[in-house]
Amino acid sequence: MKKFFSKKWIGSTQPRKQRKYRSNAPLHIKRKLLAAHVSKALRKEINKRSMVVRKGDEVMVMRGEFRGKKGVVSDVSLRKSKILIDSIKRKKVSGQEVMVPTDPSNIQITKLSMEDKMRRRIVGRIHKTGLRKEK
Repeated sequence: MKKFFSKKWIGSTQPRKQRKYRSNAPLHIKRKLLAAHVSKALRKEINKRSMVVRKGDEVMVMRGEFRGKKGVVSDVSLRKSKILIDSIKRKKVSGQEVMVPTDPSNIQITKLSMEDKMRRRIVGRIHKTGLRKEK
């Protein structure tokens, strides 16, 4: 197997190759891999199924030990491909509380942070083009 990242990699059913692709990916591609599903109410509003997680987004944990807990994203780590949520904490043996790194695939975005110009542009573009499906 090659030891560097390749854009021409099509895919594989082998989990080791999928993990290798994700871990060796450059940061501009890793950012896209940090996307999470959007809640149904928000999905109707912005007409997108998933969005890249950003600092300040309100999220709810859907899987794992902290299922059902809500909080605000306090940090996003591209290198580790994890996010930190302010209300998800664990106590260390010393008694210190630390935030638990969470995978973005296990969370759902309930409210978007619109402080970023690019995100406002993306959501605004969806509303202007009329891609919203009416039933």
